Amino acid sequence: MSLIRNPSGLSLSRRKFMGGAAGLGAAAGLSSLGLTRAFAQEPAKPAEIIVRAWGGVWDSSLRTGISDPFTAATGIAVRHDLTEDNEIQPKVWAAVEQGRVPPINVNWDTTVNATKSALRGVTEDLSDLSNLAGTLPFAKPTGFEGIPLINTYAYVYVLAYREEAFPDGPPTSWNVLLDPKFKGRVAIYNDGIGMHFPAVIAGGGTFADIPNNMQPAWDWFTKLKANSPLLGEDPDFTAWFQNGEIDVACTISSNAREARNNGIKVDWTVPTEGAKMDTDCMWIPKGLPEGDLYWTKQYINYAISKEGQQAWLDPLGLPGVVPGLKPPADLVGDLSYPTTDEEFAKLIFVPPRVQAEFQSDWFAKVKEIMQS
Repeated sequence: MSLIRNPSGLSLSRRKFMGGAAGLGAAAGLSSLGLTRAFAQEPAKPAEIIVRAWGGVWDSSLRTGISDPFTAATGIAVRHDLTEDNEIQPKVWAAVEQGRVPPINVNWDTTVNATKSALRGVTEDLSDLSNLAGTLPFAKPTGFEGIPLINTYAYVYVLAYREEAFPDGPPTSWNVLLDPKFKGRVAIYNDGIGMHFPAVIAGGGTFADIPNNMQPAWDWFTKLKANSPLLGEDPDFTAWFQNGEIDVACTISSNAREARNNGIKVDWTVPTEGAKMDTDCMWIPKGLPEGDLYWTKQYINYAISKEGQQAWLDPLGLPGVVPGLKPPADLVGDLSYPTTDEEFAKLIFVPPRVQAEFQSDWFAKVKEIMQS
């Protein structure tokens, strides 16, 4: 069996990561658990719950897939707070540590950031959610007492490209971002997320260098700076492609797919060096009033139901955490929607706890290089 590559010596097989689903389709509380049944004779409802979210297609998919159905079933309004995850983090930590009600009910977060919060002790335990029993193994974090966060899907940072800029076929290496002919027309995230690990390999290092020898990556980012990359967040990539401002970028496949769905000739690929795979999650900060906490848990409970996941993740084109989800027709066999050992073997997965230890330093290093 192929292994998901990781630097800590953990044997993370694809079966352990996404599999173990035999018999789960019949588990109590999966597709048969409706919102009305789940919410009978429950605590008093808050007027609203606040969910931190990303913008663009991420916001709209959560709205139509989870938040609006939740409101329709419960009468509880759901407000999306589009503050970036790294910006909301210290505000949530401060509120919990000072004994104040946190500024959000749900943090839809990267698993790496959420791991930092869990290690800090500011997360509620989600072990009692009824739909958790019907999820695949990778929904549950390892190395914790209880369930401080729930992974909701996996995603891949692909090399997205404008088809007209590559008439001879897709680029095969991340080093295309360094090609002078694309100067000023390449893009990455403003903190380098998604590129840290491929940059090690594209810069002449190996997977074994991660996380203790990242110098090949910093050398690669220094070369990238000379190519005047655009630096942004998720919605920016879709807008840049739609406006014809970039030819090639490192971004999550969902952003490029949104541009393609809007009629732009954009495609994506996984280069020979591989591409980073990660997960996002949901968690609840400590300090909510009792009734708010109960109903906030029900929101996440619906987000990990089969019905909720199918509606939420279809627009994003991402594989979820319950068995039996149907992939979008345009992504069957696509490496951005991995389902087989062969596909997973082409991706780079570094455990969240390893990333949590080093990621802040990596972000700071990329920003230092780009601003120097």
